[in-house]
Amino acid sequence: MAQSKAYAGRVAIDFEQQPFEGLDWQHYLGLARRHTWHFLVPFLLGWLTVWTASWFMHSVYRSGTLILVEQPTVPQQFVMPNVAGDLQGRLNSITQQILSRTRLLHIIDQFNLYGKDRQRLSPDDLVERMRKDIGIELVRSPDRQELTSFNIYYSAGDPHTAQLVLSELTNLFISENLEVRQQQSENTTRFLESQLEQARTNLAQQEQRVREFKDRYLGQLPGQLQTNLQILSGLQSQLQNEEDALNRAKQQGVYLDSLLNQYHTIQRTAKNGDGTPVGLPALDQELDRLKAQLADLGSRYTDRHPDVRKLKEQIAKTEQLKARVAANLNSKADTASGETGTGDSAKNYTDVANASPMFQIESQAKANQIEIANRQRSIQQLQARIADYQSRLNLEPVREQQLADLSRGYDQSKADYDSLLKKKNESELATSLERQQQGEHFQVLDPPNLPVKPDSPNRLRLLGIGLLVGTMLGVGLAVVMEMTDERIHRSKELKELLPDNVIVEIPPLTTIKEQEQVTRRARLRWAAVTAVFGSVVMAFAATYLRG
Repeated sequence: MAQSKAYAGRVAIDFEQQPFEGLDWQHYLGLARRHTWHFLVPFLLGWLTVWTASWFMHSVYRSGTLILVEQPTVPQQFVMPNVAGDLQGRLNSITQQILSRTRLLHIIDQFNLYGKDRQRLSPDDLVERMRKDIGIELVRSPDRQELTSFNIYYSAGDPHTAQLVLSELTNLFISENLEVRQQQSENTTRFLESQLEQARTNLAQQEQRVREFKDRYLGQLPGQLQTNLQILSGLQSQLQNEEDALNRAKQQGVYLDSLLNQYHTIQRTAKNGDGTPVGLPALDQELDRLKAQLADLGSRYTDRHPDVRKLKEQIAKTEQLKARVAANLNSKADTASGETGTGDSAKNYTDVANASPMFQIESQAKANQIEIANRQRSIQQLQARIADYQSRLNLEPVREQQLADLSRGYDQSKADYDSLLKKKNESELATSLERQQQGEHFQVLDPPNLPVKPDSPNRLRLLGIGLLVGTMLGVGLAVVMEMTDERIHRSKELKELLPDNVIVEIPPLTTIKEQEQVTRRARLRWAAVTAVFGSVVMAFAATYLRG
């Protein structure tokens, strides 16, 4: 044995030093003949073990469907959706709801799933097992990575059961999506309605505050500035006119007082030294003054102005008074001088002269006093009104700032109300669209299929694995047997063992019986090889047909 190992080491060294002479096919054929059974038996056992295990494994059928994410039928520029646009987030939420314990237990009871395992597994274990049997695969667009569709799969031991359960899951996804979108849309609309009601209440309060402020400070508002200025200017003009009229009335009163005094002096003298009546010069002076005022007013006002018309009436009355006084003085004085003496003449003259004009002057004096009092009262009222409007103008900046503060709050409330009203109307349209199922929805593009072949186990793959395992076992055993075989099978090995060259070689001498045994063994080997590989081919065919 030690000699054989030393020889093997020497042969290896010589082999490395000698040139490569090619493959010795006879040697390898001899190895195949010698170790046919060493290879076939482990190969067959390993392959049969794996194949038999795969054959009796439970078949699982997988049914699939493709659901398309259909966009809304109405363009967004006409009806803006009021549902969150995160489709993947909504799909995850729907998936969590459908894969909930209550939903899955209902489906398990409805289709009597996992009948053999329901006795030994708890409901939670059944739910967890069904979740593992359900698969969801998202499909995105290649350009924008937008979710366009998704696949749903369900695996079961029976193909019809897989198809029915997947149909139920598909219906749940479609109906749940519609329900979730409609619920979200209605919640959005209700939220906007509540916010709109609050905005309406706030706007009404702001309107009430502005209304109360305007009612409280009526006449002091910024928008009434020009009106107040015009009214103040008119009041100032009226005050000036009243003051002018008061001055004229006072002058008229002074004139009437002087006229009355002159009439009282008539009792002492009837005429002046030149024979002119006493009261006529005063009347002439009054007429000159009135005419001068008329000329002054005529240069500023028209004839229809109240002061012009009144002044003309006073001039006419003064002229009439002058004419009556002159006529009475001339006629009555002559009559009285012819009938009585000098003492009685003065008395009669006074009585005659003062009979009619005296009462008129006194009445005019009283009317003048009343007019002066009315003018003064009117001036006081005008001054009070002017002071009021001046106070309004002084307070106008303060009221403007206060109103601006109120208006700012009102404008903001009005803007919020208008914005919420617009959003609420748009949300109602979107909710109506969702109720009519015209919004974004799921559409079954490929209905759940009826699987023909099982999805797992992959028996063809396991069959290949079995062939690989059997081959490795067979080759391994053949190598081990060859390494432990100490027999010499080639003349080359014999020559390498001997120190000298071989001179004579005796060929093998076999009998007819030995030849028949060799032939039978060869036929048996070929039959075994043919049977094994035929079995492998048949197993592949049967596995392919079964799936």
